[in-house]
Amino acid sequence: MNVIRQADDDQQALWNGIAGRGWVEAQAITDRMFNPIEDLLVEAVAAGPADRVLDVGCGTGSTTLAIARRLGPNSRCTGLDISEPMIFAARARAERECMPVRFILDNAQTHVFEPASFDTIVSRFGVMFFDDPVRAFANLRRAAAGNARIRFLAWRSAAENPFMTTAEHAAAPLLPGLLARQPDAPGQFAFADRRRVHTILDTSGWADIDIQPVDVACTLPENELTHYLSRLGPVGRILQEADDQTRRQVLEMVRPAFDRYVQGAEVRFTAACWMASARAR
Repeated sequence: MNVIRQADDDQQALWNGIAGRGWVEAQAITDRMFNPIEDLLVEAVAAGPADRVLDVGCGTGSTTLAIARRLGPNSRCTGLDISEPMIFAARARAERECMPVRFILDNAQTHVFEPASFDTIVSRFGVMFFDDPVRAFANLRRAAAGNARIRFLAWRSAAENPFMTTAEHAAAPLLPGLLARQPDAPGQFAFADRRRVHTILDTSGWADIDIQPVDVACTLPENELTHYLSRLGPVGRILQEADDQTRRQVLEMVRPAFDRYVQGAEVRFTAACWMASARAR
């Protein structure tokens, strides 16, 4: 098995296992926490011509549904994700809201799209996990109609997002098996380097590339912080399968490390992101 296929299989297993389950269980927390980021995408889509929208790495469907609500009943919105538990949750949400939104379980890197079938492609933190990003964005470009635009938000560097790495730094003494994040590897901070993102988009057939830094104030209720820590991120994935004693010890060590982010009943932090856009050649 080659390295690319191995990485692809790793992502498939991750998002259909503990990572996918964790995001479903923390859906309400993450929806609220990332709502200001979601709003940026919704406003950007609504400002331009957009009737056929694809949301890449749609997760549990929050952004897809928000765009569908904003564009109205004449739009055609589709969400796509590799995670079966998250797609199942997204479809259930759409059914509860009686929203005619389609959700596809597949990998955007290899999915056979109908050519030129979307005039807008978006993603909220869903494009950093491709093992071959040039191949993935080339596939998305083929799915884009002429002059269609892609807009996505991706994390900048780990150094600029200390909130996102606080748990693993604090838990390291108790979790010696916690793996260090690898630069440019598929994962949260894979698009930290703006020049790399520009090269990926240019090589895969996108033009008029614009990548701008945005800093977004995010919050979550303080009383939900422990639940968040026990479900998401590298530490959360380990804790989902840890015994009760390990889970308790790790949370007792990790939780105080977040005191600097607590203001009253809220946890507040800044999400340092890239807002990227490009046009299909």
